[in-house]
Amino acid sequence: MAGSGYTRPPPPPPLGEGAAPAPSAALYVANCGPAVGLTHDDIRAAFAAFGEVAGVHGADGSGVRVIVRFREPAAAEAAMSALHGRPCAGLAGRVLHIRYSVPAKPKAPVGGSLPVATSASELGVPGIYLVPDFVTAAEEQELLAAVDNRPWKSLAKRRVQHYGFEFLYETRNVDSKQFLGELPPFVSKIIDKIMSFSGANKCTSKLVDQLTVNEYPCGVGLSPHIDTHSAFEEMIFSLSLAGPCIMEFRKYPKGSWRAPSMVSGTDKDSIEEPQCIRKAVFLPPRSMLLMSGEGRYAWHHYIPHHKIDDVGGQVIKRNTRRVSFTFRKVRMGLCDCEYGQFCDSQSK
Repeated sequence: MAGSGYTRPPPPPPLGEGAAPAPSAALYVANCGPAVGLTHDDIRAAFAAFGEVAGVHGADGSGVRVIVRFREPAAAEAAMSALHGRPCAGLAGRVLHIRYSVPAKPKAPVGGSLPVATSASELGVPGIYLVPDFVTAAEEQELLAAVDNRPWKSLAKRRVQHYGFEFLYETRNVDSKQFLGELPPFVSKIIDKIMSFSGANKCTSKLVDQLTVNEYPCGVGLSPHIDTHSAFEEMIFSLSLAGPCIMEFRKYPKGSWRAPSMVSGTDKDSIEEPQCIRKAVFLPPRSMLLMSGEGRYAWHHYIPHHKIDDVGGQVIKRNTRRVSFTFRKVRMGLCDCEYGQFCDSQSK
């Protein structure tokens, strides 16, 4: 766990198959911790009878397993011999289960080595625009309250609401003949405001007529994908509320409108693509993202499944949830964009 440099050892191997972790100065102690009424100071005092204790750390988030580090391996060996499987008088008579701990493998930096931009110009993906503080904190709370008063539909890892037209996840498309009704009044100010985006005022018909509201619990992201060309027109607006996240953009030179990992029918994240161009941007709460042109048609977008993000060396914790409002215009015909390699209309 954090601070100890050690972690839980692997399960003991079957008799005659491999070796248990070698003796070390660190012990993994189960049935012991704050969740059973034992403070780290209590634990330190009990184990100090066998030698100098360098530290006591939680082994995980359970509160019933700790790492006890001694200065000398001999002290750990003595404690193991005296306490494993036996009641410990100094710890309210609890029967401890002890194994030698193993060094924790160093974690890769959150988000890998990919630098994270904080503006669209720094990101450098054509057609991607980002406006911070697109709504006020008060407006954010009003929008969240509005959707929380309406029914959610549960998916595997998140909840959704659809307005205008329902998005069909099985086909990654919409049924343009199944109109659910006009977009709700609580987003009317947002729709008026997105007309300020470059190119938006050139639209001769409704700018958007479909809204998907996604609620992501902490740590839940989104698999790499391009919004289906035949389903939606060029401009896609996504408002982030409640919590921050990193959005990664990927261009697969040999790919298609589906990410390589999804062509076979699976929905696993494809992170290690040797020729994949990767760029990432930080989406703070209340920011509006516009995907248009090349960035919308030829780059997959993806939200890593992280509970914390590294933005310029600053660790940012994700909130208990993030809620996105994604506004789109349903396409009523085939797409004839210039990015045929990534276009489902043209690939048919």
